[in-house]
Amino acid sequence: MKGKVREVKLKRKMETVLFVCVHNAGRSQMAEAFFNHLAKGRAQAYSAGTQPSYLNPAVVEAMRETGIDISKNKPKLMTLEMAEQADRVITMGCGGIEEACPGAIIRAEDWGIEDPHGKTIEVIRKIRDEIKRRVTMLLDEIEPPEISR
Repeated sequence: MKGKVREVKLKRKMETVLFVCVHNAGRSQMAEAFFNHLAKGRAQAYSAGTQPSYLNPAVVEAMRETGIDISKNKPKLMTLEMAEQADRVITMGCGGIEEACPGAIIRAEDWGIEDPHGKTIEVIRKIRDEIKRRVTMLLDEIEPPEISR
């Protein structure tokens, strides 16, 4: 095999992120959807809430505007097992419901993002765009983009 170089790629464990908010109805759903869409299989995200509710229809619409359909998503109850299995846990903010705040239950990074519940579509779009910006930064931190040569 003189003159030939064999490239070996080491396989590493896929990074998993758990996004948590109180109701798993808006912010954490958007974060999960953006993360999985932008990661393209390089990493995996899940979302859950401490008091799951219903999916916010205005959030579904705001995400549809970006080409991502979350209409079939179901809010999920966060479990300790989910948090333990994730490489990173990110809370989205508690929205004034401190007793239900996931940060009181688990160790997590808090993004402190405004709750879209009851907000206009214009405000929800700003929240959505901020979540996308932070998710993009998170993905760059987890696995920096490839440099073109």
